[in-house]
Amino acid sequence: MEQTTETFTANARRAMANETLQVELARLSQGFPQRRQQAADRMPEFEALRDQARDIKNHVLANLDLYLEAYEAKVIAMGGQVHWARNAEEARAHILKICKSVDAKTVTKSKSMIGEEIAINDYLEKNGIAPIETDLGEYIIQLRNEPPSHIIAPAIHVSKAQVEADFRRVHTDLPIDRNLDDPTSLLQEARGQLRDKFLQADVGLTGANMLVAETGSNVLVTNEGNADLTYALPRVHIVIASLEKIVPTLEDATTILRVLARSATGQDMSVYTSFCTGPKRPGDPDGPEQYHVVLLDNGRTELLGSEFEEVLRCIRCSACMNHCPVYKAIGGHAYGWVYPGPIGAVLTPALMGIDGAADLPHASTLCGKCESVCPVRIPLPKLLRSWRTRHFEMQPARSPGHLALAAWAWIARKPALYHKVNGLIIAMLGAFGRKKGRLKWLPLAAGWTSKRDFPAPMGDTFIQQYHHGARGDASGQWLRRQQP
Repeated sequence: MEQTTETFTANARRAMANETLQVELARLSQGFPQRRQQAADRMPEFEALRDQARDIKNHVLANLDLYLEAYEAKVIAMGGQVHWARNAEEARAHILKICKSVDAKTVTKSKSMIGEEIAINDYLEKNGIAPIETDLGEYIIQLRNEPPSHIIAPAIHVSKAQVEADFRRVHTDLPIDRNLDDPTSLLQEARGQLRDKFLQADVGLTGANMLVAETGSNVLVTNEGNADLTYALPRVHIVIASLEKIVPTLEDATTILRVLARSATGQDMSVYTSFCTGPKRPGDPDGPEQYHVVLLDNGRTELLGSEFEEVLRCIRCSACMNHCPVYKAIGGHAYGWVYPGPIGAVLTPALMGIDGAADLPHASTLCGKCESVCPVRIPLPKLLRSWRTRHFEMQPARSPGHLALAAWAWIARKPALYHKVNGLIIAMLGAFGRKKGRLKWLPLAAGWTSKRDFPAPMGDTFIQQYHHGARGDASGQWLRRQQP
């Protein structure tokens, strides 16, 4: 997909002005976050499982080379093939070579963020092979020629009315007067369109939620069953996954599964959890004749041992973006690449470079909610601050940011002046907002006040109240009442 991270600010402004998008994003707050909390509350050991999942991922990252070699050996022993890709170009070349070897004309796909990362759909189309998205959300955005805006709900930005319009525009072989008023009718129509494509596909392309070194298996987690039809029906199954998806054992995989669905959708388990291990064997009723795994690096090994290594623990559950106030205000497309939300604000600069993604780490309130809900406890606020520091250090010495901080530092080193300036600002804000208790507009803060009011100060600064308390006046009495 086209990278537009450099225009993040403009992207975000367009998103906030999009009324349809704002309506759809508003529903996010009433969905995934509430269900995640309910699922966690039902499991007393949930926090302990988060610790275990974090420790499993840390152990893998510390021994990644050993587990990758063990995984490759097991895949080969089970009749499969492993293809190593240093970058997106090599991954695409491997996939195309496999497809051409069986003269493939169509490729069915289940949802894969790595597929988006390497832009495999466009590449296959340019080489005369039709990619067919089979996840309902991915199918919708493929019809709309759009990238996903969310990791687990790629079409969350699209309204039901827009889906109906797209189905009527594309499915011209169906009766014009058919009823598409409810989500069930839309689902049935999509199923009908995809059924023959599943049966006719030459190659099935899936991602992997995990790769198990112990067995050579890849784990697929879905709610629609489309991944099972994608890998089981065609002659060839291609798995595309990044290196850090490895886990040591089946037991480790089940531990992570216990926190994955609960963090993502609030389910105890997804409807379909499948373990795929090699091609079909003699006597198997179904399954692919060929089984290929394309393992992608694309900058991940450079993160090992760095201050950003912890981002590689991510299991793509989307909990961080489901709870992020910034994501819920602008949606996923504004971030300008494959990975949106807090995880994208850390991972995109790591994979694509900070030069073209400098605004993303600043697209956060640092409220800490993302870290508090992450099933593998990635310290996203800390990593966002690290990227901000790096970006600041890259700026010219006399950039506006440097000058502003230098001015603040000069005042902060003079306590008397600092307190007077603060007191003056508080007094001015209080005077302008005293009537309603809030300010609808502030100079240099239009980005805040365009969407929300700014609370007006209702009294003195803390230092002023402290000094009043030392003198024992009315403010001091108030201050003493607050003390335990």
